[in-house]
Amino acid sequence: MLQKFIDDLRETAGNGLRLTSLAAAVALCLFITTAFLCAAAFVFVLERYGLLEACFAGAAAFFAATLVAAACYALRKRKILRQAEAAKAGIKSGMQAALTDPMTLAVGLQIVRTIGVRRMLPLLAVGGLALGLWANSRRPPADPPE
Repeated sequence: MLQKFIDDLRETAGNGLRLTSLAAAVALCLFITTAFLCAAAFVFVLERYGLLEACFAGAAAFFAATLVAAACYALRKRKILRQAEAAKAGIKSGMQAALTDPMTLAVGLQIVRTIGVRRMLPLLAVGGLALGLWANSRRPPADPPE
């Protein structure tokens, strides 16, 4: 039960890192494409023929790399959105499974009985607030960008 929670957290962090690295690759390739196209225009104006073919070939190669990275990014993002919809449809996350487990609830009640309600009330209030903020931060946006 705790392992499922850790796996969910690890997967979420990994997805964010992968998407960020793909977006950085797209931005880098687009920058290089623009640089080659600018160099090609400069060389074309400077000399009517010569290095022009080399600049256009370099721009085309980096543009192709940009298209491949952008396609990978779009496919990965679509897969993540599908997984989020499937999770929303009814599959419980690790934390939900842990909080609905009767054994976990029994242990929690035993701890409250041992320590006392008056001492536990402030802890429960802070814990409830933290859980609410955490659950709010994990909620996907209402209208995902296309």
